[in-house]
Amino acid sequence: MTLTEFLILSKDIALIVVVLSLAVAFVRLARGPSLADRVVALDMMTVSLIAVCGVLAISTGELALLDVALVLALVGFLATVALARYAERRQINGEDEDD
Repeated sequence: MTLTEFLILSKDIALIVVVLSLAVAFVRLARGPSLADRVVALDMMTVSLIAVCGVLAISTGELALLDVALVLALVGFLATVALARYAERRQINGEDEDD
């Protein structure tokens, strides 16, 4: 196996593993059971999508995908902070943790 074949195989395996992690995070997002589980799953999905953009940028050579990954990282961070503040306020108000 040449180096080029090994790199192509590595990119394919990386993409498969990242897509599988995205699917697992989606299952956790759908099933819950608590709000904290859903927030963590949403954050994991964001990180997985950033990794997909990175792997695709390497595979295709399209550098614009790195810009998409950067914007997605910023939006994901803001969403995680907003959801964490919502969960904190919900806990302070004494609302039920489980939906």
